[in-house]
Amino acid sequence: MKKILTAKWPQKLIVLLHFLALISLIFDYGFSLYPFAIKSIVTLYFTVLFLGVSFTVLKYIYHKKEFILGVFIFDLLSFGFVAFCVFKQISLHSLTDISHWLRLAIILKLITEFTRARISYKRSLLNPAQLFILSFMLLILSGALLLMLPKATTHGITFIDALFTSTSAVCVTGLIVVDTSSYFTFFGKTIIMILIQAGGLGILTFASYFSYFFKGGSSYENQLALSDMTNSDKIGEVFTTVKRILVITFFIETIGALLIYLNLDKAILPSISDRIYFSVFHSISAFCNAGFSTLPNNLMQEGYVYNYPLQFIIILIFVFGGLGFPIVINSLKYLKHILIRHILKFAKRTYNYRPWILTLSNKINLNTTLILIILGTSIIYIKEYYNVLQGHSTIGKFITALFTATTPRTAGFNSIDFSQLHFSSIIIIILLMWIGASPASTGGGIKTSTFAIATLNYLSLAKGKTKIEIFRREIADISVRRAFAVMSLSLVIIGISIMLIAHFNDNVPLLDIAFETFSAYSTSGLSLGITGSLTNQSKLVLIATMFIGRVSMLTILIAFFKRMKQPNYHYPADEILIN
Repeated sequence: MKKILTAKWPQKLIVLLHFLALISLIFDYGFSLYPFAIKSIVTLYFTVLFLGVSFTVLKYIYHKKEFILGVFIFDLLSFGFVAFCVFKQISLHSLTDISHWLRLAIILKLITEFTRARISYKRSLLNPAQLFILSFMLLILSGALLLMLPKATTHGITFIDALFTSTSAVCVTGLIVVDTSSYFTFFGKTIIMILIQAGGLGILTFASYFSYFFKGGSSYENQLALSDMTNSDKIGEVFTTVKRILVITFFIETIGALLIYLNLDKAILPSISDRIYFSVFHSISAFCNAGFSTLPNNLMQEGYVYNYPLQFIIILIFVFGGLGFPIVINSLKYLKHILIRHILKFAKRTYNYRPWILTLSNKINLNTTLILIILGTSIIYIKEYYNVLQGHSTIGKFITALFTATTPRTAGFNSIDFSQLHFSSIIIIILLMWIGASPASTGGGIKTSTFAIATLNYLSLAKGKTKIEIFRREIADISVRRAFAVMSLSLVIIGISIMLIAHFNDNVPLLDIAFETFSAYSTSGLSLGITGSLTNQSKLVLIATMFIGRVSMLTILIAFFKRMKQPNYHYPADEILIN
């Protein structure tokens, strides 16, 4: 038996069966099947589950050295769940139909088996930037093909529209060319939700952590690549950082879904299952700053537009998502330090003070975020008081103004018609979209830190200073150079996109095109209502703009330019005339 486990042919057979199961699952969900095909697929599912459970049990018997407690507990729970799902299938449908329970069991099995695979990443083939870009491209293409399945839509969809929707979901933008609520079936909406979650956190984040979990370790090159993608300070702590990211994400999304569920009107959504799905979909969409909604008019829909508690909860979710994981993790460390300090002080015990727990990056991003929220809300409230806010109550005006000021920073939800805003308010919205969220978050834009550094730089120049100082710290020169590179590249890409869309749609007002392009690049998802009427060429331009905005033009340049070694010499410095 041990020889069978170590032999290559059983492993190849299992891999083949799992690929067949994956293809069958796609056909199962995406097509209407004949009875013979259903029986064949059920038989294949049972075979895969039986062999999977058998080989896992034999592994624990004959490969005791590979025992990992966490994996053992997971496998034990998986066995129980698979047994329950198989019992449900036999008792309810047998071989005549495929139950959702059996599908869930096979999905769990496929996820665990594919993440157990020993994939060794080689930097000589792909650098981390290229791997990051390639993962997004493959996810977008896979999503587009899945959305084209017959059972994903109500009336079918073209490849361009499917690619646009998939790109918008993976790049957590929210721009739509077809109505999500009526065009896509439950299966299609679920695909969009999964694409949002995978795109918001990065498919490599999920794959890398679960692969590490099942294997109990990872190669140095895998850790090095993942540290570049997650901005980890120490390579040895990369999987700890990834674990924290996943825990924070699922915790906030779970709490958010619960709060959304509690604030839904039962008269509008009487079914419990509909309310649960609505809550989960919008919580994931909000935290990932995607802006997709299952409602025809987003949150401007009747029955939701005056539901201010619901809107406030969604604001909190997408603001948390836009803060960035390093900021959230660092803030939690700071709160833990303050809490312990006060508890020990109350107990009259000594506690060593630790300075600079709250990093400079954290302070700059938090302050910039707070200033943008206050200024944006105040401007919208004052300018639109007798316009789009007129039909709301006193508290409603404030919540709607707050929603309108925070959603452009890549959230993408709308509780008002943005085309009805004053021209000057639209310009403010464009600026907020361009700035976007904080770095290492689910949001887009040039990022709050970039905008803050640029602002501090010209203030420093105006004062005649040769360096940028804030909070008794000096900002590194490389950060200033990166900030201005990101800003200039963003304006170049946005400018080219505006020019191309204006060429392909010369009848559309320039303001509408500019708004759409800034929204696409910043992955904001807001629109003045022209997305669906654009030509296919303009849609392709927006697809490219959304993709570049999500991965950043600087990452694309890093991916395709060979990294140069720093020389040991310096040329004489000289000043260039600027103004």
